[in-house]
Amino acid sequence: MTLSLDQTLVLVAISAYIVATLAFLTYLLAPMPVAKAIGIPFAFLGCITQFVELVVRYQTSHIWPLTNLYGSLSLFAAMSVAIFIGFALRYDLWYAGGFVLALAAGFLAYGLTWNEGYLPPVPALQSYWIKIHVPLVVSSYAAFLVAAATSLLYLIKYYLGRSLDAPPPRGLQPAAATPTGSLGLANLRSMEAGENAPAASGGGAASAAPAGALAQWLATLPSLAKLDIMTYRIVAVGLPLLSLGIITGAMWAKEAWGAYWQWDPKETAALASWIIYLAYMHLHTRNAWRGLRCAWVNVVGFASILFCYLGVNIWISGLHSYKM
Repeated sequence: MTLSLDQTLVLVAISAYIVATLAFLTYLLAPMPVAKAIGIPFAFLGCITQFVELVVRYQTSHIWPLTNLYGSLSLFAAMSVAIFIGFALRYDLWYAGGFVLALAAGFLAYGLTWNEGYLPPVPALQSYWIKIHVPLVVSSYAAFLVAAATSLLYLIKYYLGRSLDAPPPRGLQPAAATPTGSLGLANLRSMEAGENAPAASGGGAASAAPAGALAQWLATLPSLAKLDIMTYRIVAVGLPLLSLGIITGAMWAKEAWGAYWQWDPKETAALASWIIYLAYMHLHTRNAWRGLRCAWVNVVGFASILFCYLGVNIWISGLHSYKM
């Protein structure tokens, strides 16, 4: 079977994302410059190929490519990688690339299962608003995906670092502890600052070695403070986009259905996600919430985005449903 140019470009993009995922995961586990050097160009290749594919599809069919879930997921994957690349270039966040690229590849591959070919859109979608509303909303979802990836990295580093502070198993000799009694978060912060971690002594050297290796690996990751502030800045991009998406969606609804707001499941879910991220932005200004608690709020927020984006559209009947 001969593949069309459209299909070939999608396969190239997925393949590039897979290679970039493997390279960035390698860079996460063992920060070798060569792994990052491989991942970056493949991330660019996949992202650029996806945007080219969207243009090719439009020129081939003369139908706006974002009228179905396939096109929407294509843009979602491409914008996720584009936003990630922008922040990674500015703040050296390539460590999170494995998570972002894996999700982009997964969503793009899943979108292929919704490829209906070049079918004309239903009358409600034959509006200029689709060229404004959908890119805004999908781009906000993409920003939240990248923010979820940095929050996930934050949680991994936090909980693994805290596990190093756990008390030794019952019966372990005191000599197994380091002179300060811990290889955990305190020493991790010292290592991030460029100081040497306390060495284990006596019979505790063997048991402290794995903990020391873990602490050294965690110290190679961006600091918790950097991951926290980067997540905040990424959400600060996504929330205005979602706000504009909700506003333009209301204006489109007025034109298509005669009312700005009808408490459709999609509208309600989008409002719930907007409230969660608005709460995140507010709570991040409070010292007691900044860091771990806000990371969990962000994870919950992205779960609500997935429900709003896919759960409502696929499994719940409504004006925005893709349910067959």
